[in-house]
Amino acid sequence: MHKQQRFVESLLAIPDRPPHVVLYDGTCGFCHASVQWLLDHDAIGHFAYAPLQGETAAQLRSRHPELPDDLDSVLLVEHVDKPRERVWWRSHAVFRICSLLGGVWSVPGLLRYLPLRLTDALYMAVARVRHRLAPAPDTCKLPTEAQAARFLP
Repeated sequence: MHKQQRFVESLLAIPDRPPHVVLYDGTCGFCHASVQWLLDHDAIGHFAYAPLQGETAAQLRSRHPELPDDLDSVLLVEHVDKPRERVWWRSHAVFRICSLLGGVWSVPGLLRYLPLRLTDALYMAVARVRHRLAPAPDTCKLPTEAQAARFLP
């Protein structure tokens, strides 16, 4: 087994790691802002985070051949390393993340009952302009120690 793959697998096996992993575009300012928003609103710590361009994403994606090769979307890997592991992407990832946040944030999760063609079309419309919506920041807010521990390579 390759050294980097063992490293990533050992990170995923950490017992206190959040049960779900959000994979995001690490080159996108809008995506960075979305992750920051999640960090601020996920008081329970449901999610770990990893860039789509990173080792964790490559390892997780290799386990899910159903994902398109050219996927350029937020991904939610729910229940990582459990028998019920499941992957959501595009609009359904956003809706599932909202549902998992709970409280008032679960209301947007109800949009998952709309036709997938419609919600994914809206998601892709935003995705096409996301780099213009929020350019990559020159500086980033420093995460707390607890937040930093939730980022995977």
